[in-house]
Amino acid sequence: MSKYRTTPLQSSKMPPGIPYIIGNEAAERFSFYGMKTILYIFMTDHLLNLAGTLEPMDSVTATIWTHNFVKAAYLFPIVGAILSDLIFGKYLTIMLLSTVYCAGHAVMALVDLPQLTQVPPRTALWWALAMIAVGTGGIKPCVSAHVGDQFGRMNENLISRVFVWFYFSINLGSAFSTVLTPRLLEHFGPSVAFGVPGILMAIATLVFWMGRHKFVHVPPGGWKFLRESFSGPGLRAILNLIPLYLLIAMFWCLFDQTASRWVEQAKHMDRNVFGFEINPAENQVTNPILVMLLIPVFSRLVYPWLGRFIELTPLRKVGIGLFLTVPSFLIPACIQMRIDGGHTPNIGWQILAYVFITAAEVMVSITALEFSYTQAPKKMKSLIMGLFLLSVYLGNEFTVFVNELIKEKQSEGIEWLAGSNYYLFFAGSMFVTAIVYVLWSQFYRGQTYIQGEDGQAS
Repeated sequence: MSKYRTTPLQSSKMPPGIPYIIGNEAAERFSFYGMKTILYIFMTDHLLNLAGTLEPMDSVTATIWTHNFVKAAYLFPIVGAILSDLIFGKYLTIMLLSTVYCAGHAVMALVDLPQLTQVPPRTALWWALAMIAVGTGGIKPCVSAHVGDQFGRMNENLISRVFVWFYFSINLGSAFSTVLTPRLLEHFGPSVAFGVPGILMAIATLVFWMGRHKFVHVPPGGWKFLRESFSGPGLRAILNLIPLYLLIAMFWCLFDQTASRWVEQAKHMDRNVFGFEINPAENQVTNPILVMLLIPVFSRLVYPWLGRFIELTPLRKVGIGLFLTVPSFLIPACIQMRIDGGHTPNIGWQILAYVFITAAEVMVSITALEFSYTQAPKKMKSLIMGLFLLSVYLGNEFTVFVNELIKEKQSEGIEWLAGSNYYLFFAGSMFVTAIVYVLWSQFYRGQTYIQGEDGQAS
């Protein structure tokens, strides 16, 4: 018999384990986004060689490294999901992979000390990013599915609220780290800037462990998990959701370039905001701050207002969000035209682009996360979360593919997708994807599943 509760409490109140999950998520996201915020700047401005002298990457190479890391971070969720649902269960999987995650942060803090470690910085950076990708990727589907596992039929009405707060905690942690780590990098160097996120990851692991007796621990499905995955309902759920994930991959392709190409563009802009000079990487804080502002605005104002005119289903929310993503790249295209014309536009124009892409994120990411959980049969929650996160991998794979083509063309002396054409290409790709999504969404049919209950048609 398990020493932990394996089924939700029969209560209409908020489950007691939720505060520990939210606290863990805020600290873990601080660690991840703190490191990711300064990664591009570190590689292009601070990276050393084994002799300890400056040897930074060019912008295209750094873009490829950045998005390869994000790719890996969103490829490993499917591995974590299978380990969780088949063997270990969500709690143990999260604890085991969190130790790998902490080790990756420790190595990251040593990348800038080659004369101490005698390890080439690019080699140490590769291993650090690999371990962080395994850790953060492996726990992602487990944590989000673990949230939903805490609820039963009596309090399932609170799931939407908790997923909103779950996402809010992500952005709260992200906002603090996005402001702090660029300043730490500027004033104290890479080791301190990467070390602080590592400390927060250790705190995140501790907070999660402290909640172990408060959580519902849904046992791993074992071979039942495989049978359910390849059963009629399991296969239908996967096949129903795959087109959704393929289509929203383009959103992630654009969104994650805020950590690479938008940072590079910010280097060439007037970054004076109300007399305060901001770091090129620091403008990324605009996104989490806007998320925290826009979540209540959308929940209390925008969605009720739209609901007066149309039935605002999850799939319709996602569709609107995809169209909102298009102008978020048309604005940087206009900015780049000004830069290439010899002007220095103010960073406020990039903040306007953040308004559009963040509004799109609220409608696409939060909605798709909750929708994916509800469409997953009860022993497949982590697997479906892993498939959802695989859409981020695919989006970043497309970014890497395009940038590798650009690098190849450059080696041949050909300028391809240079200047504003780069942003116009991705804006056009997003618009075509949104049109295809609208056509596909008319034919979606699925079922809703809550822990402890059979699926219901939706």
